[in-house]
Amino acid sequence: MFSHNPGTPISPIVAPEVLCYPLVDRLAVTVTVTHSRSVIVSCNHGSRRHLVVTTEQSSLIVSGPMAPNQCGATSTSSVLVVANALLQSDVLTVVKRATSEYIGEPWDWHDFVDLADRASHPCGIFRGRVLSVFAKLSTDPGGMELFEAELKGLVLLRTAAKARTPTPVGSGRFVVHHGTSLLLSEGLFGRHGDSRTSEDWRAMGQALAALHRTRGHHFGLDDFDGFFGPLPQDNRSTGSDRWSDFYAERRLAPRLREAFNSGYLPMTLADGVERIIRRIGSFSGPEPQPTLLHGDPQPNNFVSTDVGPVLVDAAPYFGHPEADLALVDWTQPVPAGLFDGYKVEIPIDSGFFERRELWRLHAYLAAVAVVGQTALGRSSLQGISSAIEFYR
Repeated sequence: MFSHNPGTPISPIVAPEVLCYPLVDRLAVTVTVTHSRSVIVSCNHGSRRHLVVTTEQSSLIVSGPMAPNQCGATSTSSVLVVANALLQSDVLTVVKRATSEYIGEPWDWHDFVDLADRASHPCGIFRGRVLSVFAKLSTDPGGMELFEAELKGLVLLRTAAKARTPTPVGSGRFVVHHGTSLLLSEGLFGRHGDSRTSEDWRAMGQALAALHRTRGHHFGLDDFDGFFGPLPQDNRSTGSDRWSDFYAERRLAPRLREAFNSGYLPMTLADGVERIIRRIGSFSGPEPQPTLLHGDPQPNNFVSTDVGPVLVDAAPYFGHPEADLALVDWTQPVPAGLFDGYKVEIPIDSGFFERRELWRLHAYLAAVAVVGQTALGRSSLQGISSAIEFYR
């Protein structure tokens, strides 16, 4: 959920035998890796250079000629790179064993696509001859519980709303060793970001509307709790029929505690959020029917394919459809086509844009709690401040 900015340093991993992903201040670079120790680095303006991987203490260094007029680096520059933890030998052993058992024959990978910039966990796709595999790694002791909730959420979207979701590899979750776990599914190679077409964006809006046509009996979810990013998500009903009560008690109040306890939320902003919670019924608009939500429908959680969008990384429950609509563009702008596609299926209430920041408030608080020191954390503090001013 909380994506790494390419300029944000990540702790390097001691793994000189593996290939790696470069992170450079203000320099957009990507890497194509193979089983050999050579890599191909692609820079901002399309420049591609074959570089050499060497080891320096606990970091990996890529060095070689990089055109200064295209990449902003000198011909003698070295680029600090960080290995994706999925490429550690014990993790690879589990990936290969689980995939081999799943397809019924020996499986190996020949290429790795690092997707760490799209998620809060190390993740990527192992390209194989018979099958490509998406993998996500958790080093949290509660990782298996997190992945179980994610898999249950995707099953719910698939069975209740006929949504396209990834196919798990076997059980979908695996223990590497104590405190480290894996989520595995069949790899999807779709369009992201600027590679999406206008029809892709419209299809994303239509897929979200398809979820919202599925109704529940009350706000929340009886079957299981979930996670918003790495944070636990309490889906229990409040016993009230009012959406504002559920949102205040199960979304805002827990996130407020987590953000304040992180040390990144000033007391003045915490007090302002508490004032909003006390008066939330006056800001919430018409009472909605409980609607199946994705829970975290930012663009990275849709994979645009030729047969339509595939929904990933969901945190579902039954709530206000505006809560999903508010989150599709809370971290980055999206084309109007997404909302146009949604409106083809379901109208959007004219008051939504006045309530949008209210429904984003729990996400702002979550970002402060998890990544308060980053650019996203700082922009979320500004979002909280603006919401407090607006909902006076």
